Amino acid sequence: MTSQTSAHKAPTDPGENRGRWAGTVTAIGAQNLILVLAIVAVGALFGVLDPGYLAWSNIRVIGDAVTIAGLLAVVQTVVIICGALDISVGSATGVASVVSAMAFMSTGRNPMLGMAAALAVGLLLGLINGIIIVYGRVNAVIATLATLAAYKGLAQLLSGGAAQGYVLGDDLFIFISRGSLAGLPTMVWILILVALAIHILLKYTDIGRNLYAIGGNDTAARLAGININKYLIAVYALAGLVAAIAGIILTARIGSGHPTSGSAGLELKAITAAALGGCALKGGKGGVGGTLLAVVLLGALENGLTFHGISTFWQNVAQGALLVVAVVIQQRRSGERAVGLPT
Repeated sequence: MTSQTSAHKAPTDPGENRGRWAGTVTAIGAQNLILVLAIVAVGALFGVLDPGYLAWSNIRVIGDAVTIAGLLAVVQTVVIICGALDISVGSATGVASVVSAMAFMSTGRNPMLGMAAALAVGLLLGLINGIIIVYGRVNAVIATLATLAAYKGLAQLLSGGAAQGYVLGDDLFIFISRGSLAGLPTMVWILILVALAIHILLKYTDIGRNLYAIGGNDTAARLAGININKYLIAVYALAGLVAAIAGIILTARIGSGHPTSGSAGLELKAITAAALGGCALKGGKGGVGGTLLAVVLLGALENGLTFHGISTFWQNVAQGALLVVAVVIQQRRSGERAVGLPT
């Protein structure tokens, strides 16, 4: 009797399989699943064209290359979830890079003081952004577009437009730029730790829930007693702090503090990665996991194009096109009326 019952249960119910598949997609997230498949497709395409692309040495190169943009993309995720935007993060990274090298040299080559100075300056730049937006009542895009230019000019003024200092004689900077732990570069570990901390903040704390509430409906959040001004200033301060970490890594990678080299265009990469990762540019939606997958996808694509000698001009075209695609998909999913078209 038992064997007959088992025999009757043996055929798999298609509906059950569909339910399991739907549950898996829900758990991973449709957006994240698409990004994973895209990463696999890019890896397979370039791997077929040249097997060296999938070598561990090249994968490490991709990991190193995406670290700085990844840090800025992760913190940009927080800003966007809050319903704002920070276009100045690349310039803030340049300022922090210059300050870290100059402070390192002026304090008798003390790496800790150099890094502390960079973190303090990054925090200050972020606070300035937040104060302008909150108390100056300036739109976040306009405010950070202004500070994008101002911070770029500040980095050039501080450095005289030239590279400052030399840090690769110091063990700590060498460890950041060339060291590794458990087979992963130190820079990648820094990205992982920052991303993990921000993921925990967003998903498992009241602060994170309040940030989603502010981005989702700021009026309802205000009526619920959430101090939106305080949160906005704190979010921009966090963005400045993470930009400073990126600036320290940039200094370690280049070997000196440079006002523009390595930091130009980082704001576009950060916004593109956040949008591709599922952040709604109007706020209230997104997560660190999707952003990191998008960072890897962009890094893999950029590395593959470079690997095969494709002009950086085309890489910029591809990056801009991906941002447009991400925003179009968001608009379609939201069901929002197209601009200028009848409902």
